[in-house]
Amino acid sequence: MPSIIIIGAGFGGLGMAIELQRNGFREFTILERAADLGGVWRENTYPGAACDVPSPLYSYASEPKPKWRQRYSTREDIVAYIHGVAGAHRLTDSVVFGADVTDADYDQHTGQWQVHTSDGVTRTADILISAVGQLSRPALPDIPGLDRFAGESFHSARWDHDVKLEGRRVACIGTGASAIQYIPEIQPGAARLTLFQRTAAWVLPKFDTDYQPIHQRILARIPGMPVAERFSWWAIAEFVALGLVEYPGIVRMVSRMAEKHLEEQVTDPELRAKLTPDYPIGCKRGLFSNDYFPALTQPNVRLETTPISEIVAEGVRTADGVLHEADVIIYGTGFKGTEFLWPMRIRGRDGITLSEVWADGAHAYLGLTVPGFPNLFMVYGPNTNLGVGSIIYMIESQTHYIRRAVQLLAERPGHALEVKTEAEQVYNTALQERLARTPWNFCSSWYRTASGRITNNWPGTTRSYRRRTRTIRPADYTFGPAGSR
Repeated sequence: MPSIIIIGAGFGGLGMAIELQRNGFREFTILERAADLGGVWRENTYPGAACDVPSPLYSYASEPKPKWRQRYSTREDIVAYIHGVAGAHRLTDSVVFGADVTDADYDQHTGQWQVHTSDGVTRTADILISAVGQLSRPALPDIPGLDRFAGESFHSARWDHDVKLEGRRVACIGTGASAIQYIPEIQPGAARLTLFQRTAAWVLPKFDTDYQPIHQRILARIPGMPVAERFSWWAIAEFVALGLVEYPGIVRMVSRMAEKHLEEQVTDPELRAKLTPDYPIGCKRGLFSNDYFPALTQPNVRLETTPISEIVAEGVRTADGVLHEADVIIYGTGFKGTEFLWPMRIRGRDGITLSEVWADGAHAYLGLTVPGFPNLFMVYGPNTNLGVGSIIYMIESQTHYIRRAVQLLAERPGHALEVKTEAEQVYNTALQERLARTPWNFCSSWYRTASGRITNNWPGTTRSYRRRTRTIRPADYTFGPAGSR
């Protein structure tokens, strides 16, 4: 059996381990830099943290949970689910915690990967699988004076629960997916909350509900009900996803729903104008909330749309010269989503690094593997994120594909599987042509690099991606003795 190292113990890494284990591959080690499981859900502990995909779909198909407490689960329930699944499969026995991977080198003589961690340990494996995700490294804004602020400050993904917000002047910078969840939570206690908005977000109603015991019993006792519920949410997401490329009328219908939501919740015309996006829906990540707009209408809240010029000791200064004094600054400014696998240094054949290959933006065949890096695979790699739908469904497509690759390598020990340069180029050329037809080109977002290349998203339905990853095309790979080239 080939030896395998998986980097990361979030949904991707654990899903990969389950898929391998289910098919008889047990010689794997999961390297996790933190002290616990959970990935992005372990890291984000901000008030109100929750998923914006229904729980029946935001879970492994092979591990349904009939007793979700609500349709859109909280961070706490998702972490509990992750621990429950890991416990059921005894995956923690295979996890090395506190193992922060710094480098990985492909040894052409042995055909193995040498994986180095910050504690000085080197481990070897026949196959290396990265499952570090796209949203693991917080991004601070490029604003002069970040270190000048005399008060307390933190990024939302590194929430400082020791900092008291009640009765204080709080400045919130950023209006993304995290901010619309924590702002309604902290607004009631703040003496004054100033929200600095660069661009307005498209916000849709969140059709959330608590699951009653009768609903949980039906799911637990009637065969096929969990599958039916999951399928219904999947079908809705697939329908909306069709609007991003194929049927613009669907997007117009969704945008009208968002406009109506804003009209109903914000009656002040001046505030409503500030909260109205000036770009097509879908260009940035769509957000879901029933309490974000109402929070912004409260008397202790000010929405500031004048650009920030600098951070000073007393607070935030905007381009009009106004100083907005603050006791605490919270940065809800997202993640470095386009810096895939960074800061790990991955060296393939002939010493070439992934950072060199990706100098103009990350790319990979099916988002899974890159020429020059034999037996290296990625879960949640380039262009596999979604504008609509559940990333767990995409992860499952990827883990199934990688498991098939592992089976090929198990059948021929000592061999290496490497995607051909031509196959990867043809795939990515077609991918970028399709991406050019999407709304993601009409505004700046974390989906795009500074040059404008869309490196994160998949331009289609999850079904179309699953169809592409259902089988391995031998013609797209070289498959020969490891270390022979």
